[in-house]
Amino acid sequence: MKYTKGRLGRIFVLKFDHEDIFLDELSVFAKKERLRCATMVFIGALKKGDLVTGPKKPVIPPDPNKVYFKDGWEVMGIGTIFANNAGPQIHIHGSMGKKQKVLTGCVRGKSKVFLVIEAIIFELKGIKAVKSIDPATGLNLLKIL
Repeated sequence: MKYTKGRLGRIFVLKFDHEDIFLDELSVFAKKERLRCATMVFIGALKKGDLVTGPKKPVIPPDPNKVYFKDGWEVMGIGTIFANNAGPQIHIHGSMGKKQKVLTGCVRGKSKVFLVIEAIIFELKGIKAVKSIDPATGLNLLKIL
């Protein structure tokens, strides 16, 4: 295990609107506010999108199990933002439900908001970390500097 220590910076409250592309809007916001390190929590609903629900088999490099969802799902989750030279790298996990069905995984792609998502973003200051491609896994992983 590696770690770095920091402190809280700015705190933002965001409201994503119906039909917003969740990750795209979040990326635009992170660039505009020049967020280098942050964490977030959110609640609301996603209309449709993509989710990675773990690997197909527990091997490295992993082959992701991709799930497409549609027709509006309640969602709550948590995420991180760690920038690198390419800009903010967003990693979001959420649990979503519809009727008796539940999905949990990594929100991906062009997942669209249904009605609203409310998010609180906590900027982390003094953190020495970035996201970069790990050669062994091929994944964009956190690197403590």
